[in-house]
Amino acid sequence: MKQLKIKLYGRIQGVNFRRRLANLANELKLKGSVEKFGDDGLVIYVQGEEQCLNEFLNWCQKGFFPAKIKGMSFEWQNPKEKFGKFKIKKEKSFLADEANSIYNLSKEILTNEILKLDKENQIPTHVAIIADGNRRWAREQGWLPWVGHRKAVKFERLNEIFDECREIGVEYLSFWAFSTENWSRDEREINEIFNLIRNSYSTWLGKFMEERIRFRHIGRKDRLPKDIMKILNDFTEETKANDLLNFQLCLDYNGRDDIVRAINKIIAEKVKVIDEDTFKNYLDTHDIPEPDLIIRTSGEIRTSGIMAYESAYAELYFTNVYFPDFDAMHFKRAILDYAARNRNFGGTNKKIHKQNEGLFDPDLIENANLSS
Repeated sequence: MKQLKIKLYGRIQGVNFRRRLANLANELKLKGSVEKFGDDGLVIYVQGEEQCLNEFLNWCQKGFFPAKIKGMSFEWQNPKEKFGKFKIKKEKSFLADEANSIYNLSKEILTNEILKLDKENQIPTHVAIIADGNRRWAREQGWLPWVGHRKAVKFERLNEIFDECREIGVEYLSFWAFSTENWSRDEREINEIFNLIRNSYSTWLGKFMEERIRFRHIGRKDRLPKDIMKILNDFTEETKANDLLNFQLCLDYNGRDDIVRAINKIIAEKVKVIDEDTFKNYLDTHDIPEPDLIIRTSGEIRTSGIMAYESAYAELYFTNVYFPDFDAMHFKRAILDYAARNRNFGGTNKKIHKQNEGLFDPDLIENANLSS
């Protein structure tokens, strides 16, 4: 009797794949087990006759659709103990295990679809996110509302979205974190939000410098606590030379308020002739592109005035997912939804031009028949 230890990597963590492994092992009268490790790995211990083990090993190299083997390692071992009937080891219940497997499969499929997109025409340059639903998420867990804000800005989760932006080619990412209307909330909640900035500044600055992410603050500068404004200004100054991703934090911000402030600046400077380009130069967003895609989480179907002037041609994407649960996979879904749309900007999309070929005007044909 011999023993094999096999490690497989790829799109293989579905329960069905492990069942097929177990069925094959039982057909070949092999003993052992299979269990998951990491997000994309399986480890298999199997004992039996050498010929049967080689047949099992050959099958592991091929897999079957929709499973996909991306990598494999194996080693022959001297058995130290005798295994029982081949079994599937699961840390969670079947339903939880299968749900996690489907989630990981979905992530890979979405990634593959993203990689097929035309970077120039199907990837938005600027994505703005209305990060909504933090308080509802917390209350549904039985927690105080600011716990949702803490979850929302977890470094590891937001970092996934930053990484996704750089990988697929999004150049500007804006987060609306605190509106001009949010000052009416409970004072404890407001302080908790500002404490998140105070406590995470050094961590995020290190990340932004390492990953070459540029930071900007969009919103009013006259009402935020002085120490918060110092942090935002320092963050902006320290990262101004970074060039791999632009991140805008909308804090004490509302699009209408931005427009009013822009008009007051124009009046103060006594500008007499104003066109669109002149006006844009007085907005907080004067040095970044207009948003191509606006995402709102939590199920609310409105933009609430984010970049009210700049968003005239922005595509809108609404999801029921609360922002604390909004991760890189949900972000990819929004990008794929955006990629499927035709953006005409008041004209005619090239795809539509092609579709017009071969069409006819029935009135012209009817008139021609009458005249003949």
